[in-house]
Amino acid sequence: MFYVYVLKNKKNGDLYVGYSEDLRKRLEEHNKGRVKSTKNFVPWTLVYYESYRDKRDATKRERNLKEHRVKEDFKIQAINSLKI
Repeated sequence: MFYVYVLKNKKNGDLYVGYSEDLRKRLEEHNKGRVKSTKNFVPWTLVYYESYRDKRDATKRERNLKEHRVKEDFKIQAINSLKI
């Protein structure tokens, strides 16, 4: 399985979108500062994820969620329904 996930920064509230084959391991890597793009902003909390059988579907969805407009829509939805 492949996972597309959204992390929220505990300090400044920023969201990070990524994908991984091992979600637990990847979250651990983010929080231990082993991911270049997030290492300066630990800690992170997993707030959302989706699972896919096909890597292409996961990477396509990741790219979609990273688009500014979609990411902003996700923030609004998450605040309203997930209370993040």
